[in-house]
Amino acid sequence: MNSNEKRNIILKNYQDNTNRKDIEDKNYIKINSRNTSCIDNINIYIKFNNNVIEDIKFNGEACVIAISSTVTLINNLIGKTKNEALNIINNYEKMVDGLEYDKELLKELVAFDDISKQPSRKICATLASRKIKELL
Repeated sequence: MNSNEKRNIILKNYQDNTNRKDIEDKNYIKINSRNTSCIDNINIYIKFNNNVIEDIKFNGEACVIAISSTVTLINNLIGKTKNEALNIINNYEKMVDGLEYDKELLKELVAFDDISKQPSRKICATLASRKIKELL
């Protein structure tokens, strides 16, 4: 994937409001992911159906990398079992850390593979993944 394709994926997902909304439904579990060193503050709402992630919504204020990575991650996790989701998140975090990972598994998340070269952006790119991983 070239840099223009990556940029297009990041911007497309940043602008995607499909799953961006606050939820006040007791069937969703709410978690908060905050970067204390900047403005990034996202509420994530996850609904499980037995062992499967049925739905994920989010809302909040954050930078382009944090919002776009959240949207892209959500798109990859809905419909997955908890173990499948953990596998995706673990591979994503390996990629962000510059380690070996499964490209096929990550799909559009591969657009964030250059984050490993920008240590200050790693927190932004993993804002949602860290909290979802804790919950799982």
